[in-house]
Amino acid sequence: MAEPDQIYERYLARAIRAMNALGDDITESDDEIEPLAAPVLGSGHPLADIMLLKTRAQPAEVQEGVAFFGRAGGAILKSVTRVGIDPLLIYGTNCAKRSDDDLTDASGAPAMFLLREIQITEPKIIVCMGPATAAFINLIKVPLAEPIDPELIGQLQQLTPTIETLVTPDIDESLDEESSKRRFWKAFQELGRWYSALPPY
Repeated sequence: MAEPDQIYERYLARAIRAMNALGDDITESDDEIEPLAAPVLGSGHPLADIMLLKTRAQPAEVQEGVAFFGRAGGAILKSVTRVGIDPLLIYGTNCAKRSDDDLTDASGAPAMFLLREIQITEPKIIVCMGPATAAFINLIKVPLAEPIDPELIGQLQQLTPTIETLVTPDIDESLDEESSKRRFWKAFQELGRWYSALPPY
């Protein structure tokens, strides 16, 4: 009989393969990709309990092709550390994988890609950074999901029987003004309370 560690390693290996295949599908294109429409892939642990989700990538993320690279990533790193969460246990991604992605189409590529990321990662909570991000979660129709309120900032909401959500202000819009930083931090602290209440593994 397999030990729990061996079972986990198998799940992890499968998740890594699935993420690699997803990355290949996102970057695959018949046409030459314009630099501004280059894909931005998710980053972090493929079996993370916590998925951080933004709407669109910023220029630094587009340049590196990695979500949460640059200012937002630095701010999140400080924030998760302050609430006592190991940053290595988080997965971060954007709703739009390219700058020109249409986020109004529930059957479009961005919706399908995000659904796959959620199915692979199987997070316990999705932190929707900004009401537009929460609205996109409602649009893509995660299996067994109930609609969440995009305007309910800083409060836990049940998305599915196994996934909660937390809506915060948009991190990219919160970095230039002190009052906006405080508003983001006030909402984000709820993630620390949620994490500290998790049962030990």
